Amino acid sequence: MAAKFQNIASDVKLGKDVEIYDFVNLYGCEIDDNTKIGAFVEIQKGAKIGKNCKISSHTFICEGVMIEDDVFVGHNVTFTNDLYPRSTGQDGKMQTDDDWTCVPTCIKKGASIGSSVTLLCGVTVGANAVVGAGSVVTKDVPAETIVVGNPAKTLRKIDK
Repeated sequence: MAAKFQNIASDVKLGKDVEIYDFVNLYGCEIDDNTKIGAFVEIQKGAKIGKNCKISSHTFICEGVMIEDDVFVGHNVTFTNDLYPRSTGQDGKMQTDDDWTCVPTCIKKGASIGSSVTLLCGVTVGANAVVGAGSVVTKDVPAETIVVGNPAKTLRKIDK
């Protein structure tokens, strides 16, 4: 059997039957029951993933992201958590955790995020909404709505 290449810190809270593939980096996060984490995923401290979620490969979930139950996250999805990221301050010194404010993002129950989507911080993707592949989400997405494009705009409501 091949060795697993995973970095799962001791402060990670894992629910029952969580499936984690190789080349994953998890620290300070919570992942609830029956969720699958694909290869080459990083989930940072303070992020929370609900039950029955699928987080596809090459996805980056940063501090401040809350993903509710039954959410699909496609391949290569990127979340952000800083409106004005900088390496250094005006004095030229490297910034520290004290020099920025984490801006939270929420993905509501049953939403689907397509591959290669970028979500700017501070947005909420509503319940059962769909974000089309390659979209850039710059503002809230209403529940039961399909959005696409850069910036993401409403395509249509989801028919029930």
